[in-house]
Amino acid sequence: LSLKFGDIGNLKGLVIRLLLTTSYYQLSVQNWFSLHRLQLLYNHSVQATFNATGIHAPASYSFHCEHVSSLQRYDALLVPSSANDLSQLWEVTFIDFQIQGFNVQEGHFAYARDCASFFSPAILMGLVMSLILLLVLAYALHMLIHLKSLDRHYECKASPAYFAQMKDNDMGDEKEPLRNSGNESYELRNQQFGKIYI
Repeated sequence: LSLKFGDIGNLKGLVIRLLLTTSYYQLSVQNWFSLHRLQLLYNHSVQATFNATGIHAPASYSFHCEHVSSLQRYDALLVPSSANDLSQLWEVTFIDFQIQGFNVQEGHFAYARDCASFFSPAILMGLVMSLILLLVLAYALHMLIHLKSLDRHYECKASPAYFAQMKDNDMGDEKEPLRNSGNESYELRNQQFGKIYI
């Protein structure tokens, strides 16, 4: 796949050539395409060659990445093919890069496979924090389950409630016979003891 800049000032003779291949993988049971090499040509002569790493997708998909670059700050998906050629003098960066080499229908990209990693630093930190919170919760539940009651150490022996025994002569003053349907009952006049029916 060759990208020609046409009659754009100093870029008139510049051509970007992308070498794409397709392969069948039995594990995924489908064809995948890969970008193997990127070449920069100027006036029909190769100026720089970069090997591409990690740029691949199923043949029925397209590949999309926010940055495809030879710079380390963009993860350097383009690596100079040799230290002896002029590739070290070039810095190549594609922004919002999307490519599909095969099975292009009606001039539109198919569903894109993104280059974003599943374990980005933000996702990794979220997983670590979730693990820490789960450990704290498990420790708290463990402590609650094994919490011992204080009754073993501080037994509170409550004595049964009772009324002080009174002499018969005092009881004669304090009680008053009541007649209720043939049963003899007594009501205490002293209100501090309440009412008791016998």
